[in-house]
Amino acid sequence: MTLLSEDQSVRPQPCRLPEPGKHISTSLHGYSTDYTGSKEDYMDSVDSAVFGAVEPPRRSRGRLILHGMVMFGREFCYAVEAAFVTPVLLSVGLPRSLYSLVWLISPILGFLLQPIIGSASDYCRSSWGRRRPYILALGILMLLGITLFLNGDAVISALVSDRSLRSIWAIVVVMFGVVLFDFAADFIDGPIKAYLFDVCSHQDKERGLHYHALLTGLGGACGYLVGAMDWGHSVIGQLLGSEYQVIYFFSALTWGIFLTMHLFSIPEQPLGKDLSDPSPPSALRLLGSHSNGYGALTKEPVTPVVPASIPDLRPRSFSALGEANSVTSSAKQPNKEAQKRMTFRLLMKAIINMPPHYRCLCVSHLLGWAAFLCNMLFFTDFMGQIVYKGNPYADHNSTAYATYERGVEVGCWGLCINAVSSALYSYVQRFLLPYIGLKGLYFMGYFVFGIGTSLIGLFPNIIATLILCSVFGVMSSTLYTIPFNLIAEYQREEEEQLKLRGSNEIQRGTGVDCAALTCMVQLAQIIVGAGLGALVNMAGSVIVVVLSASTMSLFGCIFIALFIRYVE
Repeated sequence: MTLLSEDQSVRPQPCRLPEPGKHISTSLHGYSTDYTGSKEDYMDSVDSAVFGAVEPPRRSRGRLILHGMVMFGREFCYAVEAAFVTPVLLSVGLPRSLYSLVWLISPILGFLLQPIIGSASDYCRSSWGRRRPYILALGILMLLGITLFLNGDAVISALVSDRSLRSIWAIVVVMFGVVLFDFAADFIDGPIKAYLFDVCSHQDKERGLHYHALLTGLGGACGYLVGAMDWGHSVIGQLLGSEYQVIYFFSALTWGIFLTMHLFSIPEQPLGKDLSDPSPPSALRLLGSHSNGYGALTKEPVTPVVPASIPDLRPRSFSALGEANSVTSSAKQPNKEAQKRMTFRLLMKAIINMPPHYRCLCVSHLLGWAAFLCNMLFFTDFMGQIVYKGNPYADHNSTAYATYERGVEVGCWGLCINAVSSALYSYVQRFLLPYIGLKGLYFMGYFVFGIGTSLIGLFPNIIATLILCSVFGVMSSTLYTIPFNLIAEYQREEEEQLKLRGSNEIQRGTGVDCAALTCMVQLAQIIVGAGLGALVNMAGSVIVVVLSASTMSLFGCIFIALFIRYVE
């Protein structure tokens, strides 16, 4: 597949295709490829082996930071949702036994559709690039979702006068907004990561992921900080109507600005650009692998042909499901398009048949996110009910409800501490990496989170809880960086092995790999949504939420120690 970069620290010379029928002999990293054949055979071979294993050019720090700003905006909105979704749902009258079920609809849709989106983005032929059209569409859905979530109750109250009918419609509209926002916010992570991998060299991928983690932490801190302030009695609160409208104003403004910055941060070349394109500053990439593999579509093996004039050919650490399609004869294009239609069944088969170390990484990611979501989605409710002993079902003008709201606000401060610690830890990770490696960082994140949440559950004291909120940030930074770093290392390791063996195997697409990991987030939400409400009812207290998070995290520690493959 052709990927073209407009950032030209690497400038290969224009490719000169030999005349058909003539003997071609080239060498790539010491491996020779001879070819003699007709024009038809030659074009069929070029059609499969297309151009360019050139490493993408190095990106400046400014571009990588601009690219990561979308994570700031996304996490800002996520923080607002995490802090207020349970209080808002309970305040509009949603029964306690159903409040965890709101998390089921979005992850079920995500689990079914996320791999399809990842695969489809690998083949998107938009003139704007492969990933950015999906990122823009999902970003608009995020904005619509948070609009309904934070403004639904106020809008329904203004439109519907009957109290019972108003309560029903408020629950429906708010739940729909939560589901829509959650669906889009979860989906958008895969295309963002694939976009980073597509346009960056291996070193810049690592730097980019660190910036993503740093800005994720800062965005979450700002989001929780906004939620922790009492906007109801402020001038802007009186101007906009209520504190929820103030929080919505800041969320929409932040998301709109940083999404725009991200979309214009690094040029993304459209897929399938014709070879006849005369623009000289384009780096053509050659995918030198041709047999079927995990994440690849069915395809007949062909003899590779490497253009002789491309300098500095190096293996790529990503591909789009191994399908090369930059130069295709018009007569064969329909067949190529038919080959690229990835069905859900084929994609699930590709994910199930992934190598064991990828499967283990997905399982550990599932355990980590299940633990993290148990705690984060209900933490403000835990603070309001357990630590402050308030009542979310009391009358809104009662002392019990005011106490609960105070607990929610302090819970936002705790989550703000979590976000700041996440940003700081993402920076510390770079210094710890040479000493304990990726697997050590992965284990440490789960272990620290498990111990911290167990102490919070056993000793629900205000000061101790706020101090221990810092361990949440360690887990957050770990989940957002280490698994994707491991994927990049696994792919680089496989490419080096393929290069040494001279093997002709198609590599996985980045979209599929990132989608497989993100599917675990959806599955974790399904598990949490289906099981946590029943657990709370059985225990009669939301303290079981924190203890469940601790147990799940410690199980994840054991799994990482036993099954995650070590990478130098």
